[in-house]
Amino acid sequence: MDDRPVMVLGLAGAVLSLIVLVGGGVATGQSPSGGSVQILEDFSKVEPDGFPQGWQASRSESLTRKAYVVFREGDQPYLRTKGVDGRMRIFKKMSWDPKAYPIVTWRWRLRTPATGTEPLAALFVSLDEDFFGIPVNTKYTWSPNLAKGALVEGGIFRPAQLVLRNNTDKVGEWLEERVNAYEDFKRIHNHEPAPQAWGISFVTGPGVELDIDGIGLARQ
Repeated sequence: MDDRPVMVLGLAGAVLSLIVLVGGGVATGQSPSGGSVQILEDFSKVEPDGFPQGWQASRSESLTRKAYVVFREGDQPYLRTKGVDGRMRIFKKMSWDPKAYPIVTWRWRLRTPATGTEPLAALFVSLDEDFFGIPVNTKYTWSPNLAKGALVEGGIFRPAQLVLRNNTDKVGEWLEERVNAYEDFKRIHNHEPAPQAWGISFVTGPGVELDIDGIGLARQ
């Protein structure tokens, strides 16, 4: 297996980047399982230090850029992470119509056994903003302890979370996710989301080593 960091964007990455979301549009691609999806992020575009292009750090940028680095397996780019702080998210503003494309897909792979960190990792889908312009999130988590399917209520400063994976899932294997973010948003937040989504955020817990790629959309 060719498993190496991507420090510069090569020709293959430039070609792949044509299917990434640009300027609020989406382009058709293929999901890992072969179904048609609209690609939001394939991590084919990177900064010179390996940080994914177009993403931003929520805090401690120098540490965050070292913790989130694009690697490749053969010609397939993916984001490799090693969490430092559960508050050190990365995020990217990506616009789409959540009613037309309610399904969000991705795949992720835990590289180290689950510990007591809660959660091990989380992908935040932000379909709206509040009165102050702060993203309204639904948090999809990989938990070391909570049951799959559990809904953990949120609060003023924390989003509700839905548990997708836990310590019963195998380490070292890619696992695919497919969530109806539109319906989850309505169920949790009790109102329709905005006509255009805000974007995606991602975090890994302290010491957690995890890979993620293939963030996309589908109609159903």
